[in-house]
Amino acid sequence: MRHAAFVFDAYGTLFDVHAAVRRHAAAIGPEGPLLSDIWRAKQLEYSWVRSLMGSYVDFWQLTEQALDFAFDKAPSADRSLRQDLLDAYWRLDCYPEVPAVLKALKAEGARLAILSNGSPAMLEAAVRSAALDTVLDDIFSVDQVRKFKTDPSVYDLVATNWRLYPNSISFQSSNRWDIAGAAKFGFRTVWINRSGQPDEYRDHPPSLILLSLEGLLAGA
Repeated sequence: MRHAAFVFDAYGTLFDVHAAVRRHAAAIGPEGPLLSDIWRAKQLEYSWVRSLMGSYVDFWQLTEQALDFAFDKAPSADRSLRQDLLDAYWRLDCYPEVPAVLKALKAEGARLAILSNGSPAMLEAAVRSAALDTVLDDIFSVDQVRKFKTDPSVYDLVATNWRLYPNSISFQSSNRWDIAGAAKFGFRTVWINRSGQPDEYRDHPPSLILLSLEGLLAGA
């Protein structure tokens, strides 16, 4: 047994955040990739700013606001697709290896959970759509503390609820800033660097870097 507890970030780690725009790529037009990149970047920026201000609103509201900004920055994209894109965000595709990896870890007796900025309703919808509800033990949302990652209280949700020391929990995320926050909190961290991004936050390094979650089954 590698670790007894595995916790996964949701968006970008289990679920492809660009799947919503890709699903409507033909209708959006050539600015689709730009729209998707801005949408994601602003979604995260708004979460950090809201945490610093102490002005929490749930992640779904940030997702809507970020999409509106993205349309303003990509004016040739068809704004009439706004609701279609928002609807698609509730059922994002998971990455191809995700179901098999989680099932294999579960079969070994591991405890599995999601720890995400997403609202409870968003996460439950995504998990059901990807048929991951049968393998996950818990879904932890920042809604419980009304702060976003990388606030330490977010990572403490898992340690407190599971009554485990942080270093006994393996935390997986594709977001390097999330890995930095989790490492500082004390988790064993695995950066899923799917797109080969350069390293940053070098004073809070990951325990391991993988190209996909499949590496967790190779003795990681």
